[in-house]
Amino acid sequence: MNPNKNFFPLDKFMNEALYNRKNGFYMKKNPFGSKGDFITAPNLSILFSEMLSIWTISFWKNIKSPKQINLIELGAGNGQMIYDMINSFKNFPKFYKSCKFIILEKSPYLKKIQKKKLKNFKIKWIKNLSEIQKGINIFIANEFFDALPVKQFFKINNKWMERYVKLDNKNNKTFVNISLNIKKIEKKFGFKISSNQKVIEYSPMALEYLKSISKKINNKKGALLIIDYGYLEDSMKDTLIAIKNHKIINLFKEFGNSDITYNLNYKLLKKITNILKLKCQGITTQRNFLIKLGIQQRAEIISRNLPFTRKADIYYRLKRLIDKNQMGDLFKVMLITDKRINFNLGF
Repeated sequence: MNPNKNFFPLDKFMNEALYNRKNGFYMKKNPFGSKGDFITAPNLSILFSEMLSIWTISFWKNIKSPKQINLIELGAGNGQMIYDMINSFKNFPKFYKSCKFIILEKSPYLKKIQKKKLKNFKIKWIKNLSEIQKGINIFIANEFFDALPVKQFFKINNKWMERYVKLDNKNNKTFVNISLNIKKIEKKFGFKISSNQKVIEYSPMALEYLKSISKKINNKKGALLIIDYGYLEDSMKDTLIAIKNHKIINLFKEFGNSDITYNLNYKLLKKITNILKLKCQGITTQRNFLIKLGIQQRAEIISRNLPFTRKADIYYRLKRLIDKNQMGDLFKVMLITDKRINFNLGF
């Protein structure tokens, strides 16, 4: 079966659903918060962003406190995280003075929301990583990679098939599998991704971003901190889901009106890191990362003299961030750096 105009590779289908200029999910609405489709850690509690601020300043000190540094948030959502981080940085004048804040944002709609929220801060918005000028770069990707379109491949009767979406005359959508030469995919990775796998799920766009970021951090004292839901097993899985109003729905039901997302495979990310000659400093759970940075002590300090209801709210939000059955274990944190760096705070 040959792909034609009625057949779309899964990543092209996702790209249309999420990033179509007019009707894409991220291009026309604000999906964040309790009234949106999902809630992210920075919108849940200021403590999350405060811990990231502490981590960032510690990394800066570890590389001998350079006089100029770029802090780049990849996909800033509604701007809450960078807003809270900058307010924290103001308590550390030397770091604040040295730091240039940059946001990579694809969505004009979200950029407008960010600009309104961040109007009192000096921030540069970019559409492409090539716009980043020379310097030391720290990239922070909180729930960034899970929003990039993925390809899926399945081993059926000893043959590799790629998942496509088929459209019929009435615009009904169904999955179809089309055979391919897996070696063409493996060439892009530089290693045998199909080894001991029955399923392959990866984002070509994520791979390109990682290649671009590696050029910005390798031999330049830079870093990439990834915080995202994912798993550590060697075997890849089909993790693709659609979410609307905080509920999982049929992938085809709300095209352009629901988020489509997947779980990162951190073992795959680590292999890519090695191929790009970068250093993985560690992979841990969000729970371990935040606890090691002192989030529980910080919660205690800020809630000390508050009335019971406000104190209870702070701890309820903290529980959602670090509880093993909530975000604590599902979300992982990975630090990728220039190979000359040794830094494992939080890991």
